Amino acid sequence: MNEFEKDVQSKGNDALESGAGFVWSFLFFSIIFFVAVIIKAVN
Repeated sequence: MNEFEKDVQSKGNDALESGAGFVWSFLFFSIIFFVAVIIKAVN
């Protein structure tokens, strides 16, 4: 076992963290998309 496996920075569940990252990025791009749709509808 190497030194990085002994002293990990985060002991959280990787699946939960990757899922949260996916959700936040999906929401971010969805907001950008809907703002663009609204601007296009107004013009």
